[in-house]
Amino acid sequence: MRIDKEIQKQLLIFQKNEKTEYHIYMKLARKVQCPENRKILKSIAEDELKHYEFWRTLTQSDVKPNQWKIGIYYLISRIFGFTFGIKLMENGEGDAQDNYQQLVTLFPEVKNIVQDENDHEETLIRLLDEERLRYIGSIVLGLNDALVELTGALAGLTLALQNTQLIALTGLITGIAAALSMAASEYLSTKSEDTAQNPMKASIYTGSAYVMTVIILILPYLIFDNYYLCLALTLTAAILIIAFFNYYISVAKEVPFKNRFLEMAGLSLSVAILSFFIGYLIRMFLGVDV
Repeated sequence: MRIDKEIQKQLLIFQKNEKTEYHIYMKLARKVQCPENRKILKSIAEDELKHYEFWRTLTQSDVKPNQWKIGIYYLISRIFGFTFGIKLMENGEGDAQDNYQQLVTLFPEVKNIVQDENDHEETLIRLLDEERLRYIGSIVLGLNDALVELTGALAGLTLALQNTQLIALTGLITGIAAALSMAASEYLSTKSEDTAQNPMKASIYTGSAYVMTVIILILPYLIFDNYYLCLALTLTAAILIIAFFNYYISVAKEVPFKNRFLEMAGLSLSVAILSFFIGYLIRMFLGVDV
């Protein structure tokens, strides 16, 4: 069958994408420690290679993979976890699926071959088991508590103390003490439950998430002297943390983003605003002057 230039160009793009994703999956498979995850990633890579071979039979051409895309998704997967990296990459293929449908009239076999392979890949991706996602509840606990408690504390301290160094010192001590308390509570809670989670790992994930959040929120008070500017930057950082984390969860766990984001952001900001006015009232009625 004679293929016009526009169709040929589109087929070559599909072909290049499949070869690129084959190399991404194979590169990740060589790095993961779990044998079962390695087996799944290799199986998906083989599917991508089959896709590539199918398009090659139509184009009668060979193409090179996109090395930049391989590097970017590999880096994302190494930093944020291979489950997030893979699902982020697969989510970006929505337009490609629509373009596949446009080719069905020209190549009827495209529908069955591509759909069968994609269903297989989706099933395999759901079988991936990554430790950080097993402990996502512990991370949420540490992150959410740090955001709610510390944004509120820093807002109150800003009006009560009006000194960035004192606010940073007080917030840091409060935050680290709260992180240790949360980690200990998560350890005891996980240990008392009938779960496959390791209590020590759960406590480490909770404490680490809490401490990292504390450091980010307090950082403006260590850099700038204007405490109102510091509070604004802290609240902005809190919103960005909430947005990023909920986006991460929405991709990795395939859950809605909007409602979770609005709930966490609304809770954190409400506590911060309330604490801000409480700090003002305490300073006014007690006559504290630092």
